[in-house]
Amino acid sequence: MKTFSSDGVTLAYLDERHAENPDAEPVLFIHGFASNANVNWVDTGWVSDLLAAGYRVIAFDNRGHGRSEKLYGLEDYGAPLMAEDARRLLDHLSIPRAHVIGYSMGARIAAFLALAHPERVQSLVFGGLGINMVRGMAGTGPIAHALEAPSADAVKSQAARTFRVFAEQTKSDLKALAACIRSARAPITAEAVSQIARPVLVAVGENDVVGGAAPDLAALIPGAEAFVIQGREHMKAVGDRSFKDRALAFLARHPLR
Repeated sequence: MKTFSSDGVTLAYLDERHAENPDAEPVLFIHGFASNANVNWVDTGWVSDLLAAGYRVIAFDNRGHGRSEKLYGLEDYGAPLMAEDARRLLDHLSIPRAHVIGYSMGARIAAFLALAHPERVQSLVFGGLGINMVRGMAGTGPIAHALEAPSADAVKSQAARTFRVFAEQTKSDLKALAACIRSARAPITAEAVSQIARPVLVAVGENDVVGGAAPDLAALIPGAEAFVIQGREHMKAVGDRSFKDRALAFLARHPLR
């Protein structure tokens, strides 16, 4: 992965396309909490599938995650700030406009990107985050405590333990993640998402209690489509074949040119 400076914060990213297709349409991926570009997008086959479909693929490790710089202050995080990281990466790569696919926290960041810089976004895929985008995520305190616990075995909450175990699997900096989850969570209201004027696909697992229902969020966004990923919960939906197929079909219907 390469690196760039986002207003002084060093972020790692990948940028891939086939040499014979230099003008491929760019797709920017934004991963979820406690994950990273490789776990969220490379290991699940998204990068290879979109390259095969002829797209240019850009993915980065959010601040505090993966190979990007680790920060420990509450003021160092928050979706609006992290959306500016995404915008600065597009600036760094001289990409005026891109499709954007975000999963879970990444979907929330993508929404703030579209609201702050609509001219930079061609289309949006919100994965793993439905109506809870506007309702907010409960239980961030227990998740932070789980990340700071001496071990996963010491965490009593099953839901919070799931995040701790996942963070260990991704070899994350637990202190940085605790700061990220505790940071001020700027609200996105139903009125705000109704102002998103780009094509939107909302795709959430049928059994995803973290993200909430896809149709309920899509109903708030003019023209948005909802896709329920059958039989999947939050952690298992991201690599689902039907999700990828639906996203690829959606991108094809909303080309840059």
